[in-house]
Amino acid sequence: MTSSGDPRLWSSAERYGLAFLVTAFFLALRGFLDPTIGNYIPYLAVLPAVLFSANFCGLGPSIMATLLAFLGEQYWFIPPTHSLRIVGEADGAGSIVYFVVCFTVIALAETRRRAMAKLAVTTEKLQQASEELGRSYSQLEARVAERTRALQQSNNELISQTDVVRELSGRLLQMQDEERRRIARELHDSVGQIIAAMGMNLSAVTCESGQLSSNAARALTENSAMVQELSRQIRTISHLLHPPLLDEVGLESALRWFVEGFAERSKIEVTLEMPGGFERLSPEMETAIFRIVQECLTNVHRHSGSSTAVVRLANATGQLRVEVQDHGKGVPPEKQSEIGSAGKTGVGMRGMRERLRQFGGQLEVNSAPGLTLVVATLPIPHQPRSKSATSS
Repeated sequence: MTSSGDPRLWSSAERYGLAFLVTAFFLALRGFLDPTIGNYIPYLAVLPAVLFSANFCGLGPSIMATLLAFLGEQYWFIPPTHSLRIVGEADGAGSIVYFVVCFTVIALAETRRRAMAKLAVTTEKLQQASEELGRSYSQLEARVAERTRALQQSNNELISQTDVVRELSGRLLQMQDEERRRIARELHDSVGQIIAAMGMNLSAVTCESGQLSSNAARALTENSAMVQELSRQIRTISHLLHPPLLDEVGLESALRWFVEGFAERSKIEVTLEMPGGFERLSPEMETAIFRIVQECLTNVHRHSGSSTAVVRLANATGQLRVEVQDHGKGVPPEKQSEIGSAGKTGVGMRGMRERLRQFGGQLEVNSAPGLTLVVATLPIPHQPRSKSATSS
C-alpha cells in the first residue's frame, strides 16, 4: 500500500479492496443490528458503505460496493433469506429506490471528484504559472539591477568627466587671464616703449620742421598726433587686458578706472556704488569680479540700447553681491529661458558662470522690457586680504 493517507491517491487494487472491506463491515454491522431494525428500511444500514466508496474509492469500487451491499442485504436479511429472489412489489420498489439513491450518490460523487481533479490541475497550473512569473520577475529584477548599475556607472563617469571639463574650463580661464596679463605687459613694455621712442624722434624732427616744406611739416605734425593717439590706445588696450591697478591698488580703484573709461568710450552714463573701505580680496576673486563687471557692461553697450547703467557691490551676511543694472530693451524670453537653464548661452555668459562656480557663487539674470538686472553672488573668504596688501 502506498504511503499517502488519501485513499483517492491509492492504486486501483487498493481502492477496490478498501471498498470491499468497508462494505463487508457495514454488512456485518447490519447483521449485528438486525434484531433491532429488522426489515425497517432494510438498505439504510449499508448506504454508508456506498457513500464512503463513492467519495474515496472512485467510480468502479463504488459500483462494486453498491452491488455487494444489495446482494448481501438481499441474501442475508430480506425474506426469504439465503435467496436472491425479490418477492412482492414492496421489495421491488425498495430495490429500485436503493439503486436510484446509490447511483445518484455515485454520480454526484463522481462529478465532485472530477471537479476536484480539474481544480487540482488548475491549481497546479496556477502554481506553475506563479513560479514562472516569480522566475520572470527575478530575472527582470536582476536585469533592472544590472541596468541600474550600468546607468550608475555611466552617471559616475559622466560626473567625473564633467568635473574634468569644469577643472579644464577653470584652468583655461586662469590661463586666459595670465595670457592677458602677459600681453598687456608686452604691449606696455615693448610696443609702448617703441611708440614712446618714435614720439621722441618725431619731437626731435619737429624742432627742425622750419627746414621742411609746408607739406612735409604738415605730415610731420599729423604723424606726431597719430603717434600720441596710438600710444594712448595701446595704453588703453593694455589696461583693459589687465588693469595694473587691479594688482597694485585693488578692485575698487580698478573698477572706478574701468567705469570712467567705459562711460567715456561708450557714451553710457555708468554709476558705480561701492561700500566705503572695501577690503582687498584674493587676486583670483578680484580678477573674476572685474571680468564679470566688464562682461556685463560690454553686453549693455552691445545689446541693451540703454543710456544709463548702475554697478553695485555690497557685502552682506558673508557674501559679496555684484549687480549690474540697465534700463534698455531687456532680454528676449527665449534667451532668458536659455540663461535660466544654463543651456545654449553665449561665451561671455558661460564664462561668468564658470568664474563664479570656481568660488561657489551663482549668477541670476532678471529682465523685462525697460529693465535688466544681472546679479552675481559669491561667498567671501573668512580672512580677506588687507587693503594695503599688493600682489607680487
